[in-house]
Amino acid sequence: MATNHYSNMRFFSGSSHPSLGKDIAKGLGIDPGHIFLSKFSCGETYAKIEESIRGYEIYLLQTAGQNVNDDYMELFVMMDAFRRSSAAAIHVIIPHFGYARQDKKSAPREPISSRLIADLLSAIGLDRLITVDLHADQIQGFFSKPVDHLTALPLFVDYFSKKNLMDLVVVAPDAGRAKFAKRLSDRLGAELAFFHKTRPAHNVAEIVHVVGDVKGKTVLLVDDMIDTAGTVTSGLTALRNLGCRHDIYLAATHAVLSGPAVDRLSKAGFKEVVMTDTIDIPMTKRFENLKILSIAPMLAEAIKRNYEKRSISSLYI
Repeated sequence: MATNHYSNMRFFSGSSHPSLGKDIAKGLGIDPGHIFLSKFSCGETYAKIEESIRGYEIYLLQTAGQNVNDDYMELFVMMDAFRRSSAAAIHVIIPHFGYARQDKKSAPREPISSRLIADLLSAIGLDRLITVDLHADQIQGFFSKPVDHLTALPLFVDYFSKKNLMDLVVVAPDAGRAKFAKRLSDRLGAELAFFHKTRPAHNVAEIVHVVGDVKGKTVLLVDDMIDTAGTVTSGLTALRNLGCRHDIYLAATHAVLSGPAVDRLSKAGFKEVVMTDTIDIPMTKRFENLKILSIAPMLAEAIKRNYEKRSISSLYI
């Protein structure tokens, strides 16, 4: 039950990331709403809200985690239940927006799957989307409703500024992440470089060369997500061949960590791999030099400001 301050709000969490849901609720100072989630023996998803939400503003957390399709289907079913139970508004929090990499047609007869997800969310009755570090900024334009596009940049700035790393250069894995890397390098007082790469096949990246000076520098490699870790680990060879310092750091918002990612990262020789908890990282995928930063305080603050009709633009910086 919400406190009086949030008397017209209810916060609910799907099954994709229970610990993040608990942390957000704690940050809000409220108890999470009660919803029963299960699957029938045939695999169909079921949801039942176990309290009255008529006339309430609903904030619903569901990230795209290790089972993206199941997570989205559960989200759709929950949203439908809230809409049919007379919720006043449904604000959906998807920290990791699955299918974001399929944001355009790169070849004939391909879908634009991120637009499809946007259309499905809108058709069910989305009133607002809160998300973190979309793979492509233009996905915001797929929605007719407001999108609060947060970034983990302040978390990385706070974490790495405390390390006082000398002769730091921030390296983007491709030109697409150069803007994020530039903002980070400016905040840290570092130089900037980026990889030029090609993708001959899905989940395959080839580093052609490095643009920028990394010789004798401490490298901070940044990306929006780590999937198979092919790009970042293959890029280490190129960086070391150019004479960077031995200590190389990696920072990424979304820990997808599919396939050989954990094995590659644990053997790559990074000084530290820093990620946020937009995706639940099971113990089986954690390794010795992994550092996890919590996104919960930022999401809780975004929810507070939305509910109180206050600006959240400072959270974008």
